[in-house]
Amino acid sequence: MIEVQSLSRYYGVHRAVDDVSFTVGEHAVVGFLGLNGAGKTTTLKVIAGLLAASSGTVRIDGVDMATAPVSFRKSIGFLPETPPLYTEMTVSEFLRYVGRLRGMTVAATEARIPEVIAKAHLQGQENRVIDELSHGFRKRVGIAQVIIHKPRLVILDEPISGLDPKQIVEMREVVKGLAAESTVLVSSHILSEVQHTCSRVLVLHDGKLVADGSPDALSSRLGAATSIQITVSGSPEQVQTLLSAQPAVQRFTLGRSPHGHVTAAIELEGDARESLVAAIVGAGLGLRRLDDARDELEEIFMGLTKGGEA
Repeated sequence: MIEVQSLSRYYGVHRAVDDVSFTVGEHAVVGFLGLNGAGKTTTLKVIAGLLAASSGTVRIDGVDMATAPVSFRKSIGFLPETPPLYTEMTVSEFLRYVGRLRGMTVAATEARIPEVIAKAHLQGQENRVIDELSHGFRKRVGIAQVIIHKPRLVILDEPISGLDPKQIVEMREVVKGLAAESTVLVSSHILSEVQHTCSRVLVLHDGKLVADGSPDALSSRLGAATSIQITVSGSPEQVQTLLSAQPAVQRFTLGRSPHGHVTAAIELEGDARESLVAAIVGAGLGLRRLDDARDELEEIFMGLTKGGEA
């Protein structure tokens, strides 16, 4: 559906995007992950047709931006980090206006508005003035106007920027729901959001594509360890003896919970959580709790981009 080949973009002598190539199929949700300045936004703007490539090609369904820019842009919906809204309009008025700008007929626009209201979770906000809406609802209005013309490709640049925790959870569902109609590209420097929203991750660093795959695949590629925190009922001596006997346990530190149970911070070779749980239960120790001790995707990301600023 999307084909990017040897894409580069210069700002003067600075190469912001450096020979990036990838393909994306239909109805996928793909995350662009990278530090600030890694080239995420520039890459997405070139894909959206907002910036010209210095070299390389971008095609959507075989249509090349360089040779057919009008038909290329018709298949795209792009939402920058700050949504471009006319805040004096109501939500419905604004969507009507955008639909007409997109070349839709009045009838087609009116038929589409209830659909995008539902997809962006804006029910009950249709007649409110945009200026009166919260930041989270404004983001959703931005998404509604992006999908009004049923684009083949939706590009969202930092869609959760500035949202509170409740709004972030709601935005995740909105973004994942867009894949029913479109392919979705999402940029973020927040690792957990890419992990929760996207099944595939493209990692950019200094303008280069340094990794491409699912979080699980990237973890396997680096042989990342699994770090967990457990709470068990039993004596510290019992827990120490058990953990010392497990081949997958690389290291551990024991402690006490506020309720008197034994806690252990454990680093496993690979993902051996199931075998460890079986060993704990088999030894007659009561497993009270098991948590991930740290964000595995964060470790993977830092491993892929180590050196320099990272």
